[in-house]
Amino acid sequence: MTEQQHQEQQQQDHQLSLGTAAARNLATTTKSVPQMQGITSRWLLKLLPWVQASGGTYRVNRRLTYTLGDGRVTFVTTGADIRVIPRELGELAPLRGYDDDLTLDAIAGRFTQQEYAPGEVVVERGRPVDRVVLVAHGKLSKIGAGEFGSDAVLGTLAGGDFFGEQSLLRTEEGEEPPTWEHTVKAVTTCTILSMTQADFQATLGQSSSLQQHLDEYRASPRRAHNAHGEAEIDVASGHDGEPVLPSTFVDYEASPREYELSVAQTVLRVHTRVADLYNQPMDQIEQQLRLTIEALRERQEHEIVNNRDFGLLHNTDLSQRVHTRSGPPTPDDMDELLSLVWKDPAFFLAHPKAIAAFGRECSARGIYPDSVDVGGHKVPGWRGVPLFPCNKIPVSSTLTSSILLMRTGEAAQGVVGLHQVGLPDEYQPGLSVRYMGIDDKALLNYLVSAYYSAAVLVPDALGMLESVEVAHGGAGA
Repeated sequence: MTEQQHQEQQQQDHQLSLGTAAARNLATTTKSVPQMQGITSRWLLKLLPWVQASGGTYRVNRRLTYTLGDGRVTFVTTGADIRVIPRELGELAPLRGYDDDLTLDAIAGRFTQQEYAPGEVVVERGRPVDRVVLVAHGKLSKIGAGEFGSDAVLGTLAGGDFFGEQSLLRTEEGEEPPTWEHTVKAVTTCTILSMTQADFQATLGQSSSLQQHLDEYRASPRRAHNAHGEAEIDVASGHDGEPVLPSTFVDYEASPREYELSVAQTVLRVHTRVADLYNQPMDQIEQQLRLTIEALRERQEHEIVNNRDFGLLHNTDLSQRVHTRSGPPTPDDMDELLSLVWKDPAFFLAHPKAIAAFGRECSARGIYPDSVDVGGHKVPGWRGVPLFPCNKIPVSSTLTSSILLMRTGEAAQGVVGLHQVGLPDEYQPGLSVRYMGIDDKALLNYLVSAYYSAAVLVPDALGMLESVEVAHGGAGA
């Protein structure tokens, strides 16, 4: 007999009342409902205004907008070699709409790859524009003259950006050749692809169709548009007397974008024996449905953030994206993001690690942002705009993430969620649970479906801070 068994035997020999182990045979265990670690606060689903999409489709009508050439080019990588995808050269304004694949392949082959270390100058302000530069990887600063004569960082360039496309156009006789407006300097180790003006002219001399395309580009009138690229509305103001007033009309996009409702579905199966015999004190089907619906709602939020068709990360306009200046999210970066969505911003959305990184930067500067009261919840904020956590925003393998800022609601021309209520067998708004019968294995089958999407009504309703470093000890630490 072991020592422990000997002690238990002694206790039983001297026991004067019923022991707890035996008493538990007559007691009823108090049980919790099934718990699920994957359930999150899902702030995005709570905060988005939801719009009824009758017919399963939502059309966003906008004023006619002209492409301003603010796109990004895409590259293909083979080992250490990087090449621009020929069709992506159409992002450069002089080549937009040109579709001769052979000539585009030839132009893409003229680009050469260079590496720049941090601090090295890529182009220098005031010198002639003699090449077009594509940024394949890394971060660069655009440096120009500030208001009082000293140099200032006027912008940031990163992967996919480009500059110098005006070098594709020959300078006519009597014209002054263009010069670089900014000095471009590498902030991190950078990889760029560049093509000299002489190389492009060599390709141009072998293609009459390209020459004709560039001639038409130079000759085509630049239609008036406002700062957002929308067709201008002519109005007169401050006039006196009886001048002839301008006439105008508001032009619309001929092919507006339509958002179709997406769906997340699963078939829930419960054995009839479980539903019949093990249904007390908790309804087994009800608990199975509850956890299944929680999983569907988590997937719904993930899709609204990440879906390549309608997800917010992929539908942020390229002109509405800014990069951090040093890596981690600083108060200056958050102010820059606010300058993009300055018309009635509703809330920031960031991964919890990005929020923690922002908190570290604030603490390092001795800044303690006030919390914002949202429906009785105290949440961190910046400049009075609440900052909500969302673990659906991805964190890359290099520990970088993104921070979103949005304006919401149809009346504010913001971001809206899309769903359809009044579905057959509706269990929650936009979610239905349909009984599919009992199969030959005695399994109860329920089809659980959630229908949803999201739409950005105008581009400046959504902004993104990219390349947010969330690791400890980043560049700003």
